[in-house]
Amino acid sequence: MASINFRLRSEANKNVSIKVYTSLGRGKFIELNTGFSINPKDWSESTDRPKQNTAENKVIFNNLKKLESFLFKSINTDMGESVVIDTFWLDAKINECFERVQITDEGIIANYIQSIIDTADTRKVKVKGGYKHGLSLSRKNSYIATKNILNEYQTKTKKQIHFIDVNQALTDKFEYWLLKTKKYAVNTASKHIANIKTVCIEAEKKGIQVNAYAKQITIVSESDDDRYIQTLSFAELDDIRKADIKSVAHQNARKWLLIGCEIGQRGGDLLDITPDNIRYTAGNMYLDLIQQKTKKSVTIGIIAPHVIDILENSFPYKITTQKLNEHIKKVCETAKITAMTDGKIFDATTGRKVFKAYEKHKLITTHSFRRSFCTNYYKKIPTPVLMGISGHSKEAIFRTYINAPEDTDENANLFMKFYNDIHKDKAPEMKVILNTGTE
Repeated sequence: MASINFRLRSEANKNVSIKVYTSLGRGKFIELNTGFSINPKDWSESTDRPKQNTAENKVIFNNLKKLESFLFKSINTDMGESVVIDTFWLDAKINECFERVQITDEGIIANYIQSIIDTADTRKVKVKGGYKHGLSLSRKNSYIATKNILNEYQTKTKKQIHFIDVNQALTDKFEYWLLKTKKYAVNTASKHIANIKTVCIEAEKKGIQVNAYAKQITIVSESDDDRYIQTLSFAELDDIRKADIKSVAHQNARKWLLIGCEIGQRGGDLLDITPDNIRYTAGNMYLDLIQQKTKKSVTIGIIAPHVIDILENSFPYKITTQKLNEHIKKVCETAKITAMTDGKIFDATTGRKVFKAYEKHKLITTHSFRRSFCTNYYKKIPTPVLMGISGHSKEAIFRTYINAPEDTDENANLFMKFYNDIHKDKAPEMKVILNTGTE
């Protein structure tokens, strides 16, 4: 029959570890630290338990009593199922009894994020209709940024952050540091918080103990009022097209700008197109591409004469996104796109974006291309068609992207328009009104 008892291995006049030893019969004996400690003068040799002479000793007494009961129950259960009872088993049961967590390298959030980065190309990612292998480059880079900023914070606090540490107090302190010390924008700070929440949820599914608060982390985003979206109207694009631009580099940038505002793609996808992406069907020009971020196949019909002319007769040479962002500001300045406009520009001195009114040409970037396309054609072309080209999956996200609040009359007006189109060729029906002989 198994027996369980406790003892001290030292009589020093200071706190020493309390050991639990278990005899399973036939000379099988295992012993480990319980994790509790006590001064030998407070230990009863007759009971092999703490003296209950102080409130603290009473707590230790009750914890040892709890452990004894838990171990007896576990031994009886596991021996009946042929589980090996050894020091590893005993260590696990002590931790299980008191819900302790083994601090491992995998339990450090920064290490876990690094493992995501290392396996980015082979990780399974849920997509519509199933799964695919590989995180997108932007997603991988987002995790790299979060790991780097987390490491910086750990260096500052001189403490590694484990999954079990992610409580409200730590999250609030980390967010405050991102916003006030690092002076990150709300959306940038929130992205790091969101990444941490995501890895916490994943780690818990893999059996790593995570603080229960992690699932309740609130992700804050910039309000629509704080979003300053820069677009180029059809009139401004016409001014850009007609502007007298001398520099070859700026002429090339203008071509990319004019194409970008007509095909509605992200900057990276725009700069990756070549003449090989062009095809013709029934005399119409089409541009086929696969979006880097979403992996969606997109086909855009090209109808603007000036864009067709560029694609057929003077296809622009490829440059980096950084260079294009520099050149298009000069292009827009030459075209006199100078209206004072609220926005944010990066300040190299502070390392942060500064919000104020600038001449509009200073605010134009490759991000403006896709937004200009969506904004200019919104309500002129059915929204689902625009979303199919831009790659947006939800109309709410599309509206936020162009800062367009929902128009409650829009669907009703579209329904009436399509209804009239369907029934416009039908002859009106003659109605017969019965004469009842009354007035």
